[in-house]
Amino acid sequence: MTGTSATGTAETTAPKNNAAVGNSAASRDKAYFLHPYTNLHLHETQGPLIVERGDGVRVYDDSGKEYIEGLASLWCVSLGWGEERLVEAATRQMRKLPTYHVFGHKSHEPGIDLAERLIKLAPVPMSKVFFANSGSEANDTVIKLIWYYNNALGRPEKKKILSRVKAYHGVTVATASLTGLPNNHRDFDLPIARILHADCPHHYRFAEPGETEEDFATRLAESLEAQILAEGPDTIAAMFAEPVMGAGGVIVPPATYFPKIQAVLKKYDILLVADEVICGFGRTGNFWGSQTMGMQPDILSCAKQLSSGYLPISAVLVNEKVYQACVDESKKIGTFGHGYTYSAHPVAAAVAIETLKIYEERDTVGHVRAVSPLFQRRLTALAEHPLVGEARGVGLIGAIELVADKTTKAPFEPVGRAGATLNALAQENGLILRAMGDSVALCPPLIIGEEDINTMFDRLTAALDAAVPVLRG
Repeated sequence: MTGTSATGTAETTAPKNNAAVGNSAASRDKAYFLHPYTNLHLHETQGPLIVERGDGVRVYDDSGKEYIEGLASLWCVSLGWGEERLVEAATRQMRKLPTYHVFGHKSHEPGIDLAERLIKLAPVPMSKVFFANSGSEANDTVIKLIWYYNNALGRPEKKKILSRVKAYHGVTVATASLTGLPNNHRDFDLPIARILHADCPHHYRFAEPGETEEDFATRLAESLEAQILAEGPDTIAAMFAEPVMGAGGVIVPPATYFPKIQAVLKKYDILLVADEVICGFGRTGNFWGSQTMGMQPDILSCAKQLSSGYLPISAVLVNEKVYQACVDESKKIGTFGHGYTYSAHPVAAAVAIETLKIYEERDTVGHVRAVSPLFQRRLTALAEHPLVGEARGVGLIGAIELVADKTTKAPFEPVGRAGATLNALAQENGLILRAMGDSVALCPPLIIGEEDINTMFDRLTAALDAAVPVLRG
């Protein structure tokens, strides 16, 4: 690194902790790489797991050890590793048109084709597709569209946006504000203004004693309406909701929740945004989580499994009323002043198109429906384990929540230790998961078969058994 000394002369200094960097990948990682969602202090001593290659539902580290990737590499590698059709689609497009933009009336076939396919696949009638590069970017775009939409309609005060406690909608300044997880706010000076959080729909944690799922859903809808009335309905623009809350702990909404919530939103002319970043493309047993949960969104965001995670791409689908308001406002201003250099990147779009073709040709949703009963049976059975308070899920996504006392639901102290312990033991046992506090999530590639489902749960059970003396000792 080059800097300036107190005398004003240039000097060269070594980066902190980099003076004696070894040649191994792990040592170079610790020296140069700033990791997301990582305890940076711990990483300086612990270092990374170096993943070298993947095949099907498995990945292999640099020592050759095999792991079942039980989270599909952050919820996204639906088709597993080594899908040659996606490699070939990227290669063909790289040779033909490796990059181009879609600003100022420019376009290209992959972007057009992908937009058309998504509109035809939408769970409710949609009008247009806007492309971005990640779920965070997609949801950040949605926030701007919501504000733009209400300005176009002459409603400058109708700008507040509802999210939910434990929701996850991204990590940009705006989307991290929507995210209802404290560690995404702490010391980042978040959330920003005009972002509100409604109740978390987690029956196990927040229902009153003896309260049914339906009664709990009714109470949440009543609470939402009270919150809207307290804020002023003319100030509330939209509500974001994941069909199943992912990074907040795989929280499946209680029965009748979304119909009751949507009735409240409709009453006060509040848009519903379905965040399908994790749930879309077959994860819940339908092509969209909105179909599984009975949602009828005005705007839908998606990413991750759109390209099976092979290349970064995300999309925002808007209905006709939102689109027409944007048309009117862009006419008044002279442009729609929003976009990304890599929106609808032709290579990423080509890979996403091929991914959607594979889903259709191989009936991926049908496969999920065929194997998910076994997945859910094995998951539900874990509720009997002495460390597990709740096992919850739908389709090929689920989580277990670890508790110190199954009767009182009291967590282990400090909160998060149990989840981290199980996560580490599962990895030692050849299973990669993700701990979110003391909930540990499973979300394997959609191509997983019954034999690998059983192997995955056998490894998880062994890790749970190994965690008992560690946590109880």
